[in-house]
Amino acid sequence: MSKITSIEAEVRAKAGKGAARATRRAGLVPGVVYGGKQEPTLIALDPRIVVKGLQTSGWRSRVYEIKVGGKTERALVRDVQLHPVKDSPVHIDFLRLAAGARVHVEVAVHFVGEEKSPGIKRGGVLNVVRHTVDVDVDGEHIPEYFTVDLSTLDINDNVRWDDVQGTAGATPISHEPNFVIASIAAPSGGVAEETEAAAS
Repeated sequence: MSKITSIEAEVRAKAGKGAARATRRAGLVPGVVYGGKQEPTLIALDPRIVVKGLQTSGWRSRVYEIKVGGKTERALVRDVQLHPVKDSPVHIDFLRLAAGARVHVEVAVHFVGEEKSPGIKRGGVLNVVRHTVDVDVDGEHIPEYFTVDLSTLDINDNVRWDDVQGTAGATPISHEPNFVIASIAAPSGGVAEETEAAAS
């Protein structure tokens, strides 16, 4: 399950662009927590909290416990708006996680065993098709990441969704059945040419 990160936020009294600008002038990032068949909660966050979260891998599937206005809400980051020049966060949307509800979430793929892969030892190149996978999953059991073991892959081998570890309860949002996650491509020039050159 995804790690839960606790953060504190302030309640914002007013909505609208003017109120959001006032929040930013006060040195905070305006945001909203919505969904779960409840009224949206307007919040303001320390920008350092937002930046730190975005710089950590897997932030799209991380569950946040947001302490605001005397209560705690669990939520996922759904959207982050960045300043067009400074690239700093100017607004953040959180999707409230309702008990028992399923959500669509983007989960990162972690690759292990690369140093043991016969194909990579022979000069093959790891070709990653999907760094993340969009899945439908129970909001209370969101994976922190999926794991792909490369240790047995040779050149021209690939790993598909059915080979991925940690996918229990997660349904991929894809029209392609058992899609490719990654493969080991032959090195430039090909293995056959290298073998012939070594024999000559």
